Amino acid sequence: MNQERDDGAASPADLKQPSVAATDHEQRIRAAFDQAGDTLIGRMGIKIVEASAQRAVATMPVAGNTQPYGLLHGGASCVLAETLGSVASALHAGPDRITVGIEINATHHRAASAGLVTAVATMAHGGSTLTTYEIVITDDRGRRVCTARLSCLLRDLVPGLGTGAAEGLRTGGAGASQPSSGDV
Repeated sequence: MNQERDDGAASPADLKQPSVAATDHEQRIRAAFDQAGDTLIGRMGIKIVEASAQRAVATMPVAGNTQPYGLLHGGASCVLAETLGSVASALHAGPDRITVGIEINATHHRAASAGLVTAVATMAHGGSTLTTYEIVITDDRGRRVCTARLSCLLRDLVPGLGTGAAEGLRTGGAGASQPSSGDV
């Protein structure tokens, strides 16, 4: 059943996986986020539903991601937005590049207290060194909860830095850690 949404975005039931076969790079990025395990993404219950460089969709439960008043925590919305925008940016960057979030802002429009929220990231700019995504987060009723904007810096992968997650994505493994601030 198709629910009417106030932002024109599809409901989770309307979403389909991309019909084009994914490249090895795309498959490795999706696998890394699907196997989030004991990471912030895993602990928050974020699930990537659809992912391409142009558009990505994810869901997150409100339960477990609330502030003391029982409402979805604004920081949880920001984590969802940055996660989703980073996935799309990594797909845009390509296999020998990494993406690093450099700026995020968010406007919280209304509270969510139960159910799932759905985020849709849409590319606003996709250059060779910078990507920017608008991320719209809606509640189960399709009402806009948050609008965020994320900008990511794209960098060439430095050969020999095999300890970071980016190297794992390039070589097919899901790396154990993120590059340190000195690597950025």
